[in-house]
Amino acid sequence: MRLFVAVNLPAAERKAAHAAAAPLREAHLPVKWVAEEALHMTLKFLGEVEATRAGAIGAALGAAVREVRPFDLAVGGLGAFPDLERPRTFWFGVERHPALELLANDVERALAPFGFQAELKPFQPHLTLGRARKDARPADLSGADAAAARVMYESVIAVGSVDLMESTLAKGGPSYRLVHRAVLGAGR
Repeated sequence: MRLFVAVNLPAAERKAAHAAAAPLREAHLPVKWVAEEALHMTLKFLGEVEATRAGAIGAALGAAVREVRPFDLAVGGLGAFPDLERPRTFWFGVERHPALELLANDVERALAPFGFQAELKPFQPHLTLGRARKDARPADLSGADAAAARVMYESVIAVGSVDLMESTLAKGGPSYRLVHRAVLGAGR
């Protein structure tokens, strides 16, 4: 099974973020947009994992976050990787909150005994909105700046759990299934 660890957004917040990004989708750019129900913030991508290991991974996540207090995060501001002038991935930014940085480190430490390598690049929290198609040329994305100027979104989300998710790839895009929810502060 293909697994990742995420902070999932409440349904109302996913709906608001998806609606706010409508000007980008309406610009008819060669981008594969993330479905509303799939919006999330990835903490760690695990890749292919034997199904028999999922329970132990979920338990390790639960133990790692049991003393972590729930917290709020500011979300908003449209950006792109590498940048809006040469966009390949569109995203909404997520506040670099100290509690989020510590949570990401707790997840890394909890998964190290399972053989998952620590990320070498700094954690850059974001909500992916869409990725340019592989065959898209920079000129094909030239309307992104004008569309991006019409996107306005700012909110605050409550982080109360870390979720182990399964990703199933399909022609229409990936679908996600909750495998295990590790509730923050469950040990308090």
